[in-house]
Amino acid sequence: MRYTIFGESHGPAIGAVLEGVPAGLALDLDFVQRELDRRAPGRDGLSTARREADRVEVLSGVFDGKTTGAPLCLLIRNSDQHSGDYEAIRYTPRPSHGDYAGFVQSRGCLDYRGGGHFSGRLTAPLVAAGAAAKLLLRERGVTVGAHISAIYGIRDAAPQSAAELLAVGEKEFPVLDDERGREMRQAILDARKEGDSVGGSIECMVSGLPAGLGAPDFGRNVEGIFSQYLFAVPGVKAVEFGAGVAFALMRGSEANDPFAVEDGRVVTETNNAGGVNGGITNGMPVTFEVTLRPTPSISLPQRTVDLRTGEETEIAVKGRHDPCIVHRAVPVIEAAAALAACEVIGI
Repeated sequence: MRYTIFGESHGPAIGAVLEGVPAGLALDLDFVQRELDRRAPGRDGLSTARREADRVEVLSGVFDGKTTGAPLCLLIRNSDQHSGDYEAIRYTPRPSHGDYAGFVQSRGCLDYRGGGHFSGRLTAPLVAAGAAAKLLLRERGVTVGAHISAIYGIRDAAPQSAAELLAVGEKEFPVLDDERGREMRQAILDARKEGDSVGGSIECMVSGLPAGLGAPDFGRNVEGIFSQYLFAVPGVKAVEFGAGVAFALMRGSEANDPFAVEDGRVVTETNNAGGVNGGITNGMPVTFEVTLRPTPSISLPQRTVDLRTGEETEIAVKGRHDPCIVHRAVPVIEAAAALAACEVIGI
């Protein structure tokens, strides 16, 4: 199964095409819509003021409520565009945004409005595609859950089970420790007030994958497959599995996961490896944490270059932007993980 995201932030519509979807899947559109609603901006000052209904339309690949095996095309129409807000960045790229790289690659023909195809707006069809993947995984007993693990250095509690993470997904602000969540919210509001932005991280768990999937080589390595999908999410700059960078602080006696038997099944007493050994699943939950950079679009003056003249200049971004994308990105990371898990399984 492969997916393609199409559209631009300020174009008429955005969407996703999934090829290779197995026939006979009951496509629960109410579930798909709930996943999209989780990604939508809130009304508490933590997100962009842009308002989109994000109602998904199925253009092909479904008949009588079930997938046919033909390409599944999911469409989401745009309606709340303020394209004039972006005229200033047409030739003065935002630092650390995809503006400049995209301008060069497109030979100056980039759709700069709202970030065009580089916009976080394009994560909406990714969530829709991921919802279909979650439905496929559900039939195989595989679940995907995530929470905000940190924002601007403020860390959430650690999850103890997959069920706990699935329950967090129902929250407007998906954290385990609500007090830490309030501190995170305040950090976001403080950044917005100062015309700035903050980054953070999301921890995700994929439970139910059997042992023995994947391979140590290029192309089939489980960590490599997940990473490819995760780095396709705008703003993701780091991915670590299990203990991740903390391995650098451990001895082998601390890092190793002792084997045990539970209900007749081989398990590990700890999961520092994040459910993967030698590029192959070991039957424990696949766990990872992704780090998302602060939003590049900030209203503080920043140094840039005028691409028409080649001269250095300054830019202060106007318009509607997120001071933090982490809380809205939780269902996006889950979607990417679900699509990756489908590839690992071989769907």
